[in-house]
This record gives sequence, structure tokens and C-alpha cells, in this order.
Amino acid sequence: MPRRILIVIAHPDPSPERLCRALASAYADGAERAGHIVRKIDLASVDIPFLRTMQEFEHGAIPDSLKEAAEAVVWAEHFVFVFPLWLGTVPALLKAFLEQVMRPGTAFAYPAKGQGFAKSLLRGRSARLVVTMGMPATVYRIWFLSHGIAGMRRGILNFVGIRPVRETLFGMVASASEAKRASWLKQMQRLGERAV
Repeated sequence: MPRRILIVIAHPDPSPERLCRALASAYADGAERAGHIVRKIDLASVDIPFLRTMQEFEHGAIPDSLKEAAEAVVWAEHFVFVFPLWLGTVPALLKAFLEQVMRPGTAFAYPAKGQGFAKSLLRGRSARLVVTMGMPATVYRIWFLSHGIAGMRRGILNFVGIRPVRETLFGMVASASEAKRASWLKQMQRLGERAV
């Protein structure tokens, strides 16, 4: 059964030769070939203002530059976030994007006063985090406990109901051979075909 997939390319550098863009394209190619419906958002080409107050987060309007993205978040059944690991976590551009589109009314709802916890509005959806990094992926998993990615998974995606959240980590990307990169692209195509 075809799935609605939203691919968020979250490398802040718009250069077309970035590995993140090739990985996202490979996933999209596999997904479309298998009959899934794919939308893409390239954050490097979107104006994403920073939120500065709780008032703005809770009651402000989603900026015009992100209204289509917020609609795509509600539309999607499966999310693929592709980004480089910067300082052990997601780039600030991706965090700013998530703060803007994962707002009350779109991704979750506050409970009535004294009525318990927030209600997740994106239940039944899944996600994959595809992360490139300079260090070995095993070191990030074992020594650093994937802390930056775990924060995104638990503090944002799981909070709004998105689970499971799977991870694909590509380490030592700067020194990877062409054969290694080609194998990564094939891996992404296979994941796209399965929409996982």
C-alpha cells in the first residue's frame, strides 16, 4: 500500500554536491519507484525565522514561508530527516524548523487546565533519521549514546506521536570511498522502496 512520505533535507549548505542531498534523492527514487507518494522540503532554500518567546510558539502564526511545510507535516504518514551531525546534534536550522512546524494545533494539543498531559496529534506516523558525520557511527552510538539524535527522537518526534523512529548513521563521510558512497545510496534506495 503506498505511503505518503515527507523528506526533509536539513543540510544548511545548499550546495548540490552535499552527500545529504544524494542520500535524500536515493531514498525518494526508491520510494517513488515502489509507488509511494513523496514530497521534499530542502531547508537550505526556506526562510526559517527563529522563535524567541513562548507566547510566539503557543499563539503566534506559522510564518508564510513555512505554511506549506506545516501542511506537509499533517499530510505525511512517514518522515525522513536527512542531516549532518553538527556539534553532536542536529543543525540549528533543523531545530528552528521543527520548533516552527511542530506547534500546538499542528503537532500536539495542550490539555484543558488540570486535565493531564498534552495530546499527540501525529500518532500513527513513523520516521527515519539519516545522519552523516565525521566520526565513526559506532563511536557516536556507544560513546556518545547518540545523545543529539535521541533528544530529537524523544523530545520532539515521540512527543508529538511519531513512532517508531529509526536511525541510519553514516560515519567517516569525508574519507569514504566512491564505492562506499555508492553502497550507501543503494541502501537508501532499498529503504525508500520499503518506506521505512
